[in-house]
Amino acid sequence: MSVPTIAPARLAELAKAGPVALIDVRTPAEFEDVHVAFARNVPLNRLDPSTVGAAPSAPLFVVCQRGSRGEKACAQLLAAGFTNVTNVTGGTLACVEAGVPVVRGQKTISLERQVRIAAGALVLFGVGLGFVHPGFFGLSAFVGAGLVFAGVTDTCGMGLLLARMPWNRRRVKPAGPTCAP
Repeated sequence: MSVPTIAPARLAELAKAGPVALIDVRTPAEFEDVHVAFARNVPLNRLDPSTVGAAPSAPLFVVCQRGSRGEKACAQLLAAGFTNVTNVTGGTLACVEAGVPVVRGQKTISLERQVRIAAGALVLFGVGLGFVHPGFFGLSAFVGAGLVFAGVTDTCGMGLLLARMPWNRRRVKPAGPTCAP
């Protein structure tokens, strides 16, 4: 299924013209770091189409860090009966580069960096302990296989697990209205 997209600059034009319903599907910690000023945080792992707060036929825009999670959220919403869902091309990073108004908060480590740190640490741990007992080399192999699987399927089990960690689940208050003025 093809998900419709919109360029960040076009999204900014629409927001200047009137209210825009935009949901950000990143973790609350990523949202707190930087988010589009008129976005509302609805993490992908907690996305429930029945509670999105928009009519299934109303225009709804979705943004994430780079676009991948946004595309998954759009597909989920389209499968639930939404007919006017659009993914923001390039995600929040592209919005920042395009000059879309953003709110900056407390700096956090992105979910993508957390995955790289955890995977690297597990591989090093497995190799290090592999010299104590060869069975530990299996840990490194398992992590490597998981990374290959994540790359091929664009689904990251470690990312899903890390998104559930307490430091990524903290609640943040929206920095402003849920729609542009």
